[in-house]
Amino acid sequence: MRSEPAERIDPRALRVWIINGTIKTIVLAVVLGISAAVALMVFHWPGWVPVIPAVIVLLYGTLEIGVLPELRWKYWRYEVSEEEVDLQRGIWLLKRTLLPLARVQHVDTRQGLIMRRYGLASVAISTAAGVHEIPALSVEVADELRDKISRLARTYENEL
Repeated sequence: MRSEPAERIDPRALRVWIINGTIKTIVLAVVLGISAAVALMVFHWPGWVPVIPAVIVLLYGTLEIGVLPELRWKYWRYEVSEEEVDLQRGIWLLKRTLLPLARVQHVDTRQGLIMRRYGLASVAISTAAGVHEIPALSVEVADELRDKISRLARTYENEL
């Protein structure tokens, strides 16, 4: 069996994932809170009904903010060789993807608002089978990686 890929994503990814988890938890809390209020006022459900959405929000927030970011960061790895891109990700189910550079169609860098605030970017690698993303790299590393993958993919294209 192959050894795991050598490169890790930037540790600042933790902060970005915590912020994203907080936003998702707030949205869930608002939606479930409104639903519970409607259930109480319109349908005259018992007074203990809001406890259920509160527990759901508490569990979801604990996972999205307190547990999953650290686990995602711990298991996300990648490596680019002369022939392929090796991606490893997952928490409970570890997924390993090998992308032959000969199959790469184009490579992009992407930045959302929160990632831009923390100086991070993702590298999106497009093949005929779909798009594969390496998340949360420093902008400098993402740009270098994009250029390297593009250069190596062009080498294969020129050989065909």
